[in-house]
Amino acid sequence: MDDLLQEFIAETRETLEALSGEIVAWESSPDDKGRLDAIFRFVHTVKGSCGFLDLPRLGRLSHAAEDVLAQVRAGDRVPDRALVNAVLAIVDRIGELVEAIDSGTSLDDSGDELLVAALAEGAEELVQAVAPGIQRGASRSVRLNVELLDRMMSGMSDMVLARNELARRLRSGEIDPAVEAALERLSLTVGEMRDTVTRTRMQKIDALFSALPRMVRDTAAGLGKSVSLHIEGADVELDREMIEVMRDPLVHIVRNSIDHGIEGPAERRMSGKRENGRLIVSARQSGNQIIIEIADDGRGIDTDRLIRKLSANGVRSERELQALSDKAKLALVFEPGLSSKDEVTEISGRGVGMDVVRASIEQIGGRVDLDSTPGKGLRIAIHVPLTLSIISAIVVGVGKQRFAVPRQAIEEIVTERGDAIRVDMVGGTRVATVRDRRIPLVDLAELLGIEGSGPDYVSSGQMLAIVSVSDGSYALGVDTVLDNEELVIKPASPAVMSTGLYAGQTLPDSGLPMLMLDCAGMASAAKLDFSRDAHRNYDEAEEEAEVPGTPALLFRDLDGVRRAVALGIVDRVEQVDTGAIRFSAGRQRLAIEGRILPLVAQGQIAGDRLSVLRLKDGEGEVAYAIQEALDIVVLPEELAPARKPGVVAGVVLLDGEQVELLDAYWVFGEYGEDEVEEEGGPLCLLSGDADGWMASFVRPILEGAGYRVKTELAPGETASVVLSTEDIAVAGAAAPVVRLRRRKAAKPGDDSIYRYDREGLLSALEARVGGR
Repeated sequence: MDDLLQEFIAETRETLEALSGEIVAWESSPDDKGRLDAIFRFVHTVKGSCGFLDLPRLGRLSHAAEDVLAQVRAGDRVPDRALVNAVLAIVDRIGELVEAIDSGTSLDDSGDELLVAALAEGAEELVQAVAPGIQRGASRSVRLNVELLDRMMSGMSDMVLARNELARRLRSGEIDPAVEAALERLSLTVGEMRDTVTRTRMQKIDALFSALPRMVRDTAAGLGKSVSLHIEGADVELDREMIEVMRDPLVHIVRNSIDHGIEGPAERRMSGKRENGRLIVSARQSGNQIIIEIADDGRGIDTDRLIRKLSANGVRSERELQALSDKAKLALVFEPGLSSKDEVTEISGRGVGMDVVRASIEQIGGRVDLDSTPGKGLRIAIHVPLTLSIISAIVVGVGKQRFAVPRQAIEEIVTERGDAIRVDMVGGTRVATVRDRRIPLVDLAELLGIEGSGPDYVSSGQMLAIVSVSDGSYALGVDTVLDNEELVIKPASPAVMSTGLYAGQTLPDSGLPMLMLDCAGMASAAKLDFSRDAHRNYDEAEEEAEVPGTPALLFRDLDGVRRAVALGIVDRVEQVDTGAIRFSAGRQRLAIEGRILPLVAQGQIAGDRLSVLRLKDGEGEVAYAIQEALDIVVLPEELAPARKPGVVAGVVLLDGEQVELLDAYWVFGEYGEDEVEEEGGPLCLLSGDADGWMASFVRPILEGAGYRVKTELAPGETASVVLSTEDIAVAGAAAPVVRLRRRKAAKPGDDSIYRYDREGLLSALEARVGGR
């Protein structure tokens, strides 16, 4: 309601400002019907909004003015000077009341009845005293045309592309360090601006949910059911364009839940349920995705009924369908033309159903997950990206062509190493076996008709990207994996999009146009069947006992040694320009994504490009330089420890070969950022730093020495020591105080520290803290 009230105040202010000239003109020419209509529409809108927002005083004034203006419009009353003055006085009072509501102040209502009485025919001309105006607060919002926001986003996207091209051109040759630093600042600013502009397009998902209560009520009533709707997470924000795309799929799912899922009152009583069905629609953010869940307490999905309907249609045999896994049986609800209803109604039975919903959601890079419990209900989870404009993608190469693949669709990327990866021909179709997991294989070069490295994957060293779609997973064969980029995606030409293989086009930092692949469309074009081997192996994998051990990434280090690192700390493997690496402040550092990361290298860095592991421990991040990532393996529990602490924690035996295990504890201890834990070092309060000198000059020194530094204490928080300047009085300080003086020489009896005496300052702080 607060948002609606603020919107009402903003709209009323805007209309009053636009009408100010019209009201004065109508006063001089009361017969002007155009201006009369504008004033009438204003008071009519105010009256309608007041009823919804429970503002009776505003509603009474606007209602009275609307009645009189309606008489004038109908020709039943002639507007004289007394009437015009009365209407203008009410319009002024409406403006005063709106400002009073916004500022939270009260406005005496003793004159309201006089204003209403002055509207009566034959009333004396109103002589209104000039009342003291309500102080209007500064407006913190502005109303913009949606088209302007779209143009802003388009311009921001072009700026990102221009930044990428500039970075590519500068780093293609020798680059001045000063220019590189300016480029990094530009990249950081562009990134912040992109995030800000993206936020302007965000709307609360309540705009998507607001129509559901009425729709649920009408649908349930038409079916003779009673359904209570509960909405959660209406404050979650989503891109405006995404909200529009999601509107029809959400309506379809909710209506299906009421029609197909929730039983009638009699059936619910027989099942021991309460007559009133329960439907929950919720939204939450998870990383760069929004998850919308629709859950009901109905009968769930009757997979046996789906199988009978499909087998009756001759699509597949009942025996074949019964052999599917439980997950695959649930996915049958997405079969085209399938409806679990026998009779056709206004809501269902026509066979236009969940297949359309899934296609719409997959088209925007989302997916649909089902979780059904027979007799208890169904939960549908829709995963969609926050925005459609800028997408994180992996760039892959086939022959001389480059393509983008949505990063969220890729489970992992592997290369052939020994028996870990095997490609076989099964019934004329290539199948990849990745660590005993059999999945269909699609050769991208063959699918698109591009001259690639051929189907001999093991000998050619081609890479396999394991791609996940709603039906299952498949391996995508590519020649190379080039980069990880945030790309601005725009629709391609109709002829390209109609192939079903592409999700759009983009212009990466290479400056060459590139198409983004549609993972679901490629699976469809390759005629992949996920219902046989893939699902059979899924069931078999569930039955197998879990193999003990730690998942790890196997890689070849810069010194040529094969090593492994725990997979849990590997955020991603990334290709970087070696020009972004500098030896500074005593160690090698990598400039990436507007940040500077410490770089660990166990060998010489050569060439223009380098693979790095982005390692994270939950707080800090370290880059680790490698030759190449080899595979994902499971390490045995037995470890031969190293004799002394270092980069290697020990040695494990993997497929008969000794493999060194990276010591993540040592790496982060030696190379991690020197960040102070919130509960760690002593707290130093900077007092009286009006000019910001201490924050700029002293704070980095203190934090480097292990102090936590603040300029203001939270309620209940106490400082270990206070740092102030000699001319600032620190009254009532419970902690010892260290003062800084501007002059190098101290006066007799002066215990302050010269502000550029680093050793003296740190010694004084240590003495004060240690003496408490």
